[in-house]
Amino acid sequence: MKFRHVVALASLLFAAASVQAQQAIDISYQRSSTLWILLKQSGQLEERLKPLGFTVNWHEFSTGLLSSLNAGSVDLHADVADAFALFTQAADAPLTYYAQERPAPSAQAIIVQENSPIHSVADLKGKTVAVSKGSGSNYLLISALKKAGLTLADITPRYLEAPDGGAAFASGSVDAWAIWDPFLATQQLDHHVRVLADGKNGVADYNRFYLATSKFAAAHPDVLQVTFDTLRETGQWVKAHPKEAAQILGPLWGNVPPATVELANTRRSYDIVPVKVDDLAEQQRIADTYYAAKLIPKPLNVTEINIWAPKAR
Repeated sequence: MKFRHVVALASLLFAAASVQAQQAIDISYQRSSTLWILLKQSGQLEERLKPLGFTVNWHEFSTGLLSSLNAGSVDLHADVADAFALFTQAADAPLTYYAQERPAPSAQAIIVQENSPIHSVADLKGKTVAVSKGSGSNYLLISALKKAGLTLADITPRYLEAPDGGAAFASGSVDAWAIWDPFLATQQLDHHVRVLADGKNGVADYNRFYLATSKFAAAHPDVLQVTFDTLRETGQWVKAHPKEAAQILGPLWGNVPPATVELANTRRSYDIVPVKVDDLAEQQRIADTYYAAKLIPKPLNVTEINIWAPKAR
C-alpha cells in the first residue's frame, strides 16, 4: 500500500474514532427556559461543546419535569423557579446548582379584574385566589398575605395550573390570580386587570436556578464552565436586544405576541451569576414557609446542597 493511501486510511480511522468518541449531553428545558430555547435554536452551545467531545440532546418538558429532576435522568436541567428547586432538595435529588438568575421580583404578581372591588391584599380576606401549588407564585401569595396580616386560612386558595387558572380568572370563578410571566404580561396587555401586589419590597425575590446531575457535574466541570459562560452571554444579549429577542422568542413560546414577550423580558433579569451559599436567605425563607404550609415533607437547610462554582473571569 502506498504511503498516501496509508495516510488517508489513518485519517479516516481517526475521524471515525473522533465521531465515536463524542458523548451526548441530555438537556431538559421548558417554554419558560428562555436562555435554553434560544441556545437550542441557535446551536451555539453545541458549537462550543463540540471541541470538548460532546453533542447535545434536547428534551422539552411540559409536565413531569420534577420527576425527571428527582431521578437525575438528564445531565443539565431546565432552569427552575426558586420554590420549585426546593422540591428537588426535599426529595434528596442527586443535583448540583451551577448557576442562578438574579432576582426578578416583578415577574410574578397577584392580579384582579380592573373593575374588582378588591384594592389591596388585605381585601382578599374571604376571597378565592387561583394559584399553582408549590410554584414561586404560591410563595408570593403566602408572603403577600403575611405582610397584610393574613394567612392562607383567611382566603380560599384554588390550586390550578396556569392555563386552568387563566380560564377560572377569565370566567370570574375566582376573585384573584397569583401568576408569573408571560401569563402576567398577557393579562396586562390583552385584558383589563390590576396588580394588587408583586414581589418587590422584600415580598418574593423570584430567583431562578440552573441544575446539573451531581455525577455529571463532578465528572465534567469543563462542560459546566462552557455552559455557564454561554448562558451568561445569552442573557446579556437578550437584555441588550429586547426587540430582536422578542421576535425570536414569540414563536418559541407558543406564538406569544412580541409585545408580550418584550414586556415579560423587561422584568426578568437574565443576569446569570454563580450560586453562593451566603446568598440563599430567600431560599431558606421559602423552605420554612413551605414546610409550615405542608407543601414539602420535611424542614430543609438550604445550605446543604451541592454547588459548583465557575472560574473567575
